[in-house]
Amino acid sequence: MLAAYWGLIVGIVLVAAVIAAAGYRMLAGPDDANRAVASDLLFFAVVGLFAMVGALVGSPHLFDVVLVGTVVGFLASVSLARAITRGRR
Repeated sequence: MLAAYWGLIVGIVLVAAVIAAAGYRMLAGPDDANRAVASDLLFFAVVGLFAMVGALVGSPHLFDVVLVGTVVGFLASVSLARAITRGRR
């Protein structure tokens, strides 16, 4: 049980570092495609962070937030990809 606790703590710290790196890339990206990929990474890293915090504290309500956030993030990724390609398939 203690190993799972420390594993979650290490995972939270690593995902927090990914969030910081993705936030920087989203703000300083050279073009729109890099910003779109960074925003997707940032969103799903935050969803993963919610999942790990939910597992750490044992809250079942955070898992509902993770499920809804994943669906919203997928739809946002698809629509952002369509916007970047200007509707071309």
